[in-house]
Amino acid sequence: MATDYDAPRKTEEDQSEESIEELKARRHDKNSGKVDEDEAEAAESFELPGADLSHEELAVEVKPKQEDEFTCMSCFLVHHRSQLADAKKKICKDCAA
Repeated sequence: MATDYDAPRKTEEDQSEESIEELKARRHDKNSGKVDEDEAEAAESFELPGADLSHEELAVEVKPKQEDEFTCMSCFLVHHRSQLADAKKKICKDCAA
């Protein structure tokens, strides 16, 4: 635990009294464990399975595999040659580990 040496010193008796008072205050506060969050706002961020996305448009530029890249035969992701772990099997370092 970090110690703030510039803070005024308190005796153990002062600290125990404060902690008891804090606990008593928390016991009566029924909302202390709840997170303040707007349910409607939180629901908007979730996407339900099977949602109609026909009106959405996706714009992604697909580039062909470059000369210094390879496709891993285990995870089938395209990696840079520096990630090649086994040249014969064409496996990346992530899959070889």
